[in-house]
Amino acid sequence: MKKKIAILGSTGSIGKTTVKIINENKKNFDVILLSTNNNLKEVKKQIRILKPKNLVIKNKNHYLNLKNKFKKINIFNSFDQFFKKYNTKIDYAISAISGLPGLQPTLDIIKYTKNVAIANKESIICAWNLIERELKKNNTKFIPVDSEHFSIWYLLKNKKKQTIEKIIITASGGPFLNWKINKIKKATPKFAIKHPNWSMGKKISVDSATMMNKVFELIEAQRIFDLDKSKFKILIHPQSLVHAIVKFDNGLTKLLIHDTNMKIPIFNTIYDNTVKKINSNKLNIEQLNNLTFKNISSKKFPSINILNYLPKKISLFETVIVSCNDELVDLFLKNKISFWSIHLILKKLLHLKEFTKYKRISPYNTRQIYKLSEYVRLKTRTLSIRSLK
Repeated sequence: MKKKIAILGSTGSIGKTTVKIINENKKNFDVILLSTNNNLKEVKKQIRILKPKNLVIKNKNHYLNLKNKFKKINIFNSFDQFFKKYNTKIDYAISAISGLPGLQPTLDIIKYTKNVAIANKESIICAWNLIERELKKNNTKFIPVDSEHFSIWYLLKNKKKQTIEKIIITASGGPFLNWKINKIKKATPKFAIKHPNWSMGKKISVDSATMMNKVFELIEAQRIFDLDKSKFKILIHPQSLVHAIVKFDNGLTKLLIHDTNMKIPIFNTIYDNTVKKINSNKLNIEQLNNLTFKNISSKKFPSINILNYLPKKISLFETVIVSCNDELVDLFLKNKISFWSIHLILKKLLHLKEFTKYKRISPYNTRQIYKLSEYVRLKTRTLSIRSLK
């Protein structure tokens, strides 16, 4: 029987990788849904390759364009329209829409799928309690997709959390690992988006350069695995081959290794040992002779100190952190602020009383999160402009 599948954000980096995996074994799948916002050219290609039953495309002009061209598939201009028409459970959905706009579709798709793989980190960081509620209510299995979280999840299979002593998340160090601090302070977007190991979008590449991506990954891991922050440690591992290390109370330490290709964790979230082979580069075992691990310098990567500001339980303060950072990275990519200003302005914003109060408030719906995010972004832009005067 074919596996029914949905790909939310099919034209982004994670989405395109998922499409490739499906295309390699098309006979095993029935693609129920693809979605995109603006990438008309890419989604046309995907429609011809996968022949999906349904498509959601949010850009109104592109929606009208495609509706007239592809008569054999149902094309919608919003997820609301799709969910009103479709009410059957699918087997697997991957949520790969980037940023907070992916939160509501992630929560909605949980109702219609047996398994959900979430690559949208903002959803997990800002609304894990809402996701958990939907997972339990709909008896849906959750699988993390990020290479670090997938690796931890895989290592913890059939293990009780009481047996965990330490979880180590690895960081490549990004493009500025070997740069002097004075040089980093003057870094331009051109250099910040050049990740040494991974092919990623501009925004996440800048987060890797500031090390904010590891702040977010630790928050994600803390929420997903329901462990105290003290159980986690981040180590710089420039080779990016070891994706997670877990130390147990029985004296054993496990680690998971794979090459720098997101195809591997995605492949393993889709298949349950039903396909034995993946078409990817084979790991050269000699590479393991030169693995290195070291602590992060908070002087070189001061954003890592933001972990000290986190409340123990999920709160709206995480929405503040995500929204401030998103806006600052966007300003940096537009050459409106310097690279070092991302950290300086972020730190200033996170100490404002009007934002620290959100540490005591848990999110209760997406409207509340979106409204706060919009306000935080506006405040961030205003403060950034003032800082430049």
